[in-house]
Amino acid sequence: MDPTQLAAELTSADAPTLLDVRWRLVGPPGRADYLAGHLPGAVFLDLDADLCGPPGAGGRHPLPDPAALQRALRAAGVRADRPVVTYDGGDGMAAARAWWTLRWAGHRHVRVLDGGYPAWTAAGLPVTTESPAPPAGDITVRPGGMPTLDAETAAARAVAGVLLDVRTAPRYRGETEPIDPVAGHIPGAVNLPAAEYVDGDGRLAPPEVLRARFAEVGVRPGVPVGAYCGSGVTAAQAVLALHVAGYPDAALYVGSWSEWITDPRRPVATGDGAPSPRSGR
Repeated sequence: MDPTQLAAELTSADAPTLLDVRWRLVGPPGRADYLAGHLPGAVFLDLDADLCGPPGAGGRHPLPDPAALQRALRAAGVRADRPVVTYDGGDGMAAARAWWTLRWAGHRHVRVLDGGYPAWTAAGLPVTTESPAPPAGDITVRPGGMPTLDAETAAARAVAGVLLDVRTAPRYRGETEPIDPVAGHIPGAVNLPAAEYVDGDGRLAPPEVLRARFAEVGVRPGVPVGAYCGSGVTAAQAVLALHVAGYPDAALYVGSWSEWITDPRRPVATGDGAPSPRSGR
């Protein structure tokens, strides 16, 4: 949704719950940004601490414990019968992962503010430094509301379907890996860097543009599609884009590359995609 639409809805009787999920892959947490200014009524949730499980064998941003997620969402005032809007610092990745997580948890009325906080302020809309104390929410987390892939099913999706690797091309080809200890990609995955379907300001391209871009890499009706990245955050934005393009069954490999490489028996492809041995890990 755009800022003007959100501003209008915030004055209605059925105003959405606002979740500020500003986050950086590398750098200080987003809470400081929230305290410096946020949308009126927004509650801050930390992507790492509140919306994901602890890093480990499941990757850097695994699924959260359902009970812990329920506590965090209820503390933020999330209700089952009230819509939710998520926003971040503008690139759309954390907001999309929050959107995906709430839908995975069973909440069906979740949207993302296109362009995030910068789009809101650019529209001249008000911000505040006051932190609300919302009434406790009543959401019951019911996992399974969104399709997921694990390592085995991700490998199968790359063979019998389309598995999108949305990292940058050098990371996909294994030429560089600034975060994870192994470079390369899942054999059979198709590279579609996020910059090819997300504008520089974090806004998604129009649905018809998204459909055309996804079609170029083999995504079409009737073909199972999934997405992964380094740790399941950027790929959640790909799933959102696929939803906008008309592919509501797109699956997220939550553990993504950071989980794939935890098992040295899993093959790694580099360059043109040929698997390479991983002895010594």
